[in-house]
Amino acid sequence: MVDLDSEVPPLPPRYRFRDLLLGDQGWQSDDRVQVEFYMNENTFKERLKLFFIKNQRSSLRIRLFNFSLKLLSCFLYIVRVLLDDPTQGLGCKELNRSCSHQNYTPGTIDWSPIIWVNRSLPLWGLQVSVAVISLFETLLLSYLSYKGNIWEQILRIPFLLEIINAVPFIITIFWPVLRNLFIPVFLNCWLAKHALENMINDLHRAIQRTQSAMFNQVLILISTLLCLIFTCICGIQHLERAGNRLTLFDSLYFCIVTFSTVGFGDVTPKIWPSKLLVVIMICVALVVLPIQFEQLAYLWMERQKSGGNYSRYRAQTEKHVVLCVSSLKIDLLMDFLNEFYAHPRLQDYYVVILCPTEMDAQVRRVLQIPMWSQRVIYLQGSALKDQDLLRAKMDNAEACFILSSRCEVDRTAADHQTILRAWAVKDFAPNCPLYVQILKPENKFHIKFADHVVCEEEFKYAMLALNCICPATSTLITLLVHTSRGHTAPWEAFRQLTGTKQTLNRESQQSPEQWQKMYGRCSGNEVYHINLEESTFFAEYEGKSFTYASFHAHKKFGVCLIGVRKEDNKNILLNPGPRYIMSSTDICFYINITKEENSAFKKQEKTRKNHESKLSYHGASRLPVHSIIASMGTVAIDLQDTGCRGASGATLALPAEGGKEGRRPSIAPVLEVADSSSLPTCDLLSDQSEDETTPSDDEVSAGFEYAKGYPPYSPYIGSSPTFCHLLHEKVPFCCLRLDKGCQHNYYEDAKAYGFKNKLIIVAAETAGNGLYNFIVPLRAYYRPKKELNPIVLLLDNPLDDLLRCGVTFAANMVVVDKESTMSAEEDYMADAKTIVNVQTLFRLFSSLSIITELTHPANMRFMQFRAKDCYSLALSKLEKKEREKGSNLAFMFRLPFAAGRVFSISMLDTLLYQSFVKDYMISITRLLLGLDTTPGSGFLCSMKITEEDLWIRTYARLYQKLCSSTGDIPIGVYRTESQKLTTSESREMASQSQISISVEEWEDTKDTKEQFSCRGNHRNSTSSDQSDHPLLRRKSMQWARRLSRRAPRHSAKTAEKINQQRMNLYRRSERQELAELVKNRMKHLGLSPAGYDEMNDHQNTLSYILINPSPDTRLELNDIVYLIRPDPLTYVPNAGPSRKDSFCNTVGQDTREETQL
Repeated sequence: MVDLDSEVPPLPPRYRFRDLLLGDQGWQSDDRVQVEFYMNENTFKERLKLFFIKNQRSSLRIRLFNFSLKLLSCFLYIVRVLLDDPTQGLGCKELNRSCSHQNYTPGTIDWSPIIWVNRSLPLWGLQVSVAVISLFETLLLSYLSYKGNIWEQILRIPFLLEIINAVPFIITIFWPVLRNLFIPVFLNCWLAKHALENMINDLHRAIQRTQSAMFNQVLILISTLLCLIFTCICGIQHLERAGNRLTLFDSLYFCIVTFSTVGFGDVTPKIWPSKLLVVIMICVALVVLPIQFEQLAYLWMERQKSGGNYSRYRAQTEKHVVLCVSSLKIDLLMDFLNEFYAHPRLQDYYVVILCPTEMDAQVRRVLQIPMWSQRVIYLQGSALKDQDLLRAKMDNAEACFILSSRCEVDRTAADHQTILRAWAVKDFAPNCPLYVQILKPENKFHIKFADHVVCEEEFKYAMLALNCICPATSTLITLLVHTSRGHTAPWEAFRQLTGTKQTLNRESQQSPEQWQKMYGRCSGNEVYHINLEESTFFAEYEGKSFTYASFHAHKKFGVCLIGVRKEDNKNILLNPGPRYIMSSTDICFYINITKEENSAFKKQEKTRKNHESKLSYHGASRLPVHSIIASMGTVAIDLQDTGCRGASGATLALPAEGGKEGRRPSIAPVLEVADSSSLPTCDLLSDQSEDETTPSDDEVSAGFEYAKGYPPYSPYIGSSPTFCHLLHEKVPFCCLRLDKGCQHNYYEDAKAYGFKNKLIIVAAETAGNGLYNFIVPLRAYYRPKKELNPIVLLLDNPLDDLLRCGVTFAANMVVVDKESTMSAEEDYMADAKTIVNVQTLFRLFSSLSIITELTHPANMRFMQFRAKDCYSLALSKLEKKEREKGSNLAFMFRLPFAAGRVFSISMLDTLLYQSFVKDYMISITRLLLGLDTTPGSGFLCSMKITEEDLWIRTYARLYQKLCSSTGDIPIGVYRTESQKLTTSESREMASQSQISISVEEWEDTKDTKEQFSCRGNHRNSTSSDQSDHPLLRRKSMQWARRLSRRAPRHSAKTAEKINQQRMNLYRRSERQELAELVKNRMKHLGLSPAGYDEMNDHQNTLSYILINPSPDTRLELNDIVYLIRPDPLTYVPNAGPSRKDSFCNTVGQDTREETQL
């Protein structure tokens, strides 16, 4: 083995630290050799090549000088033509005396004017100088670019043209007799074209930019065309010196007429050389120009595919935003454009779309519409390339929207692409605001630097959870973030009250039914903001409590004040409660049909009070507000009990005076400044229904002991901590399996657990981190423990598993869209599996409340699909009409969406788009959904109107009652009603109940005939067949004919109703068959079928939302009112009993222990 110490010599002693600093002075005596590199570039030829060719800037100057010389030579030729006189024949005498005295016979060509020209001495000197310089430069460049093949350099066309144009002038220096010899200097135009192409290439190299192939090709085409025309003009003019003696203008006219294929024939060549030149030029044009046009057309098509560039001048003078997507679909594009351009101040903005894929046919057709073609620019490119970002002028953009592809099977990979795009944009344009859409919540922390982020799974699961406790929360949020594109129309009830002009939603104008009119009108409400001191709505409430301002603003203007934000604080407070005092610098957030800036205010006439005093009650639309809302000095005030109540199931107590005759129950006024004695001082952190410290018998028997605190573990970075109900002891993992027993319990189905509350079943493909946002709202601290619903996660949904998990007694079943179906060949087929599964559940369990999430909003029409239902078909026609009118939410009248049973997360894309104008919308939505918790900010909940609450009567009185008692702010009503028939239809149904069948059907069925005979005037007590009584049969038919003659116009409708009855009988028999199937499976699994309610069908009911309804809206039984309840923490007294301290100690202890949701 070789010794390493002997191979590597030790460092000489002179290599010390001093030698490293001062240098080694003994290198001269060493054997080292100094090497100089790149010695080949020190030669004279290499230095010339570096200056003339390699260096971009110097080469650009050389080519610009060469281009100028060629243009100068062409200009000197034109000057020579203008000064020349072909009749003088100069130059002939010097060469041959007899040349000028020759007599030419007709038909012969006088070649002397063609060979000789008149060139003055100064002009000849300039042309010789230009020729010498050009020839010297050409020879030098040929020498520098020589690569071993001399013929390759000599036979190049530019070199040959240079020899033809320069060498004859040099010869005239040594032979003065040839000074007037014709030299085709006009051919230098082709050398100028060649120099121009090289100059453009060097220009792009010098400024470090990629040249546009389209620009270069257009430049080559134009220069080629100009060179052809110029060559033809000069050639025809010179050859016709021996013929028609045409001027330059005549030659120009002839060439334009000839090349444009017009051919007037007034100017034609006379001699055969000029005719031959015309033929040659036409042939050259027919060969060269089509090739140029073909290349130009190819580049144009390629540019149409990839898009062009957003010009720097336009980026500096106009405003634009950039939309970055991985694949652009027509639905995504139209949703973005309709929502973005719905705001008036964004009409002058340009939208630049940066997408790596080629534009499809549908998107191309849409972008060719004049409304979009002038404002939308499509660029094919990647956000990860600086060149493409430069094409989109990202550094000058007002904003950049980065959207994820939710149709990808691997949603994590889609998020990774979105993250890289966000990083690339932030690196290229640090000052450009970013609006990013992410799919998975665990990937959110990678893009915390973005200005606005919307996580799809967070919002999706939060809305699904709130749909279980606050029905149709998804529809409420969707309508609030949707921009109404309505037009001005009278809202009579509101205008008579306030005298203001309102903008109504377009969806409510052509709706044939009352619920559609109310639902469509209220759907136009949105969230707006305004500074309090600049507001007409809220300026007068400065120094007053928030609750007082909200109630009186709704009473006076019909607007719903929901939140505020202090000037020095970025956090938005939803309903901060009556303790909050309004300040002039506060930003107010309110719900209204339109923003205050677009409203007009009129003073109410003095005669209106007299007119209103004469009005009598005729329903909700005629009820005057002054008779609804009690005020000081008009009606005696009855102070209500301000004790705390639960989040749901509470009633609004009727005052004792309300039962007196002639006396309407009154409501306590809303105080301007909160009185500590009248404020609820109870601890809402504990349940009022049961003692916090002593668990109930049900909890003890079930082994569940709840405490309140923050979850000790977070499933992903960036989740907001939420105060909620927790278990003292962590449940073993084996006990989480519902269908399998373990050593701790032997239950194998949900029925065996004996849950007191109904279940909430979640059918999902995988248990992702997003389920955290589903569980937390259902375990929020403000929900009473007795109302907590057990949550069952169903990863697969065959019938047996559905029955084991307790679907027969479940309160709600949530069906999450399957990610494995996202890669369908047809985009809209991605929801096929979910839709069919939900339809199966709907047919098997008709009474089950199913909440579904879909990928495409257009597929909502297939939810709870009934092919022969007339009402559904009518709604389908209405949807088509609304889509033709350009409605953004054409599907809003579909019963499943209106009832909150289905929604699409893609509808929340508008939330990200609206954030560009309303930067507070994401924060408000997260607060409403419980994704974020801000100290002092309220939360969304609901209450149900029972029979004990109907004394309130109207929405305005409800608003006052809530504000004066608990400080709640109502924002809307969820109403359920039956599909009632009209008066004429009800009469027809009554007559049908008497007849029960038509005459033809009566002749066919015996059993029905017996029923018919029993209902006639001549009723038989026997059960004999009617065929034995022909007289009775004849009289019955006469009675039926007489009845049909009385109402002939209703005969068609009667037949339709009879067919509807037949379908009901058919459906009922089908439901009975399905019920038998379910019951047999339950018996096979050992489950009791007692809880299966097979006949409970909700097909005859419809539900819808009224956002911020008019104050005189009548309350109905079973209405669910959406409330923004103040934070209970604000009601805990500062100097109260020791209950607060004990609670804080409990919270601190719980957070230190192992707890679990």
